[in-house]
Amino acid sequence: MENRDVISLISKIREKVNRFIVSEMVKYGIEGIATSHGDIIYALFRAPRLTMADISRRINKDKSTVTALVDKLVRLGYVTKERDTEDTRVVYVALTGKGRELEPIFESISQELLDVFYSDISDKEKEDLLHILKRIYGNF
Repeated sequence: MENRDVISLISKIREKVNRFIVSEMVKYGIEGIATSHGDIIYALFRAPRLTMADISRRINKDKSTVTALVDKLVRLGYVTKERDTEDTRVVYVALTGKGRELEPIFESISQELLDVFYSDISDKEKEDLLHILKRIYGNF
């Protein structure tokens, strides 16, 4: 393997991780949600009510993409949208009861994913990997 193969390998790992997450969600009876929807749901686990702009910043996606993702989550019953009463340009998003029920499932899937991801990887190697990936991310 050459140094230039690392980008391809990272891409392949991302694909495998996404497939793993989706297949685990299906095992829990959750269908119709992509990993990009999960980013929004996770953001709402940490803050119960966010504006579309806040979500866009937190998940690093443009507002039009976030709007499409949120609209699907609304249709599936996981989130609600509400306009600000004073500034109707601002839209708030919040989890519904159905959306909040996903938290223990998502946490379980995340733990399973991490167990597979870091199988046979030492704590030192984990730290080194994270450090290197952060530096590479910062290059862009």
